[in-house]
Amino acid sequence: MKELLRTNDPTVIAFARSLLRGEGIDCFELDVHMSVLEGSIGIMPRRLMVTDRDLFVARAVMRDNGIQVSR
Repeated sequence: MKELLRTNDPTVIAFARSLLRGEGIDCFELDVHMSVLEGSIGIMPRRLMVTDRDLFVARAVMRDNGIQVSR
């Protein structure tokens, strides 16, 4: 698994997951439950992971839709 993007904005994660699902790319969200530790103030970023083989296409989908990806 490789990190596709990291953000504090849950709407970006939801949009990205929807785009990937539409392309048939499986993804996994990490750090979802960190809000318990941070008190739900949104300071801990969430990470969206994809498989190594899907990373190139997933990055292209994100860029085509104006979402900045991790390097």
